[in-house]
Amino acid sequence: MLQQYNRIMVAVDGSKEAELAFKKAINVTKRNNAELVLLHVIDARAFQTMTSFDTMLAEQATDMAKESLAEYEETAKKQGITSIKTLIEYGSPKTVIAKYVPSEHQIDLIMLGATGLNAVERLFIGSVSEYVIRHAPCDVLVVRTDLNNQLPKEE
Repeated sequence: MLQQYNRIMVAVDGSKEAELAFKKAINVTKRNNAELVLLHVIDARAFQTMTSFDTMLAEQATDMAKESLAEYEETAKKQGITSIKTLIEYGSPKTVIAKYVPSEHQIDLIMLGATGLNAVERLFIGSVSEYVIRHAPCDVLVVRTDLNNQLPKEE
């Protein structure tokens, strides 16, 4: 029996890595005739002091996320995806991507870009993709290559 995914989530943040994951997610979603869930997580820890300045920054981050998700959604529609859900969540990206959204939205495949952290950065902060792989209740696909399965060229 062929594995069929019904609800595929891709975490997008505007990075090149997320862009690669998004492009592959479109293809996987089409092959599975699935729903595509586009997720942008705003790291709420950056706004913890919540002065009026921080509130303004949080609102700006939300507005930028809405614009970005609208662009991703439009691109997916142009590629033939008919069932799309966009989500903006607040919190630690690791736990939102790995635990909260998959359980709340019955996600059965998470796709995300590989991070560009070096060994020292991973030691101190850990990569989101590593955390998601270890804690997600569903399959996880970490995307490293473009649509031709080639590593992206360094700029």
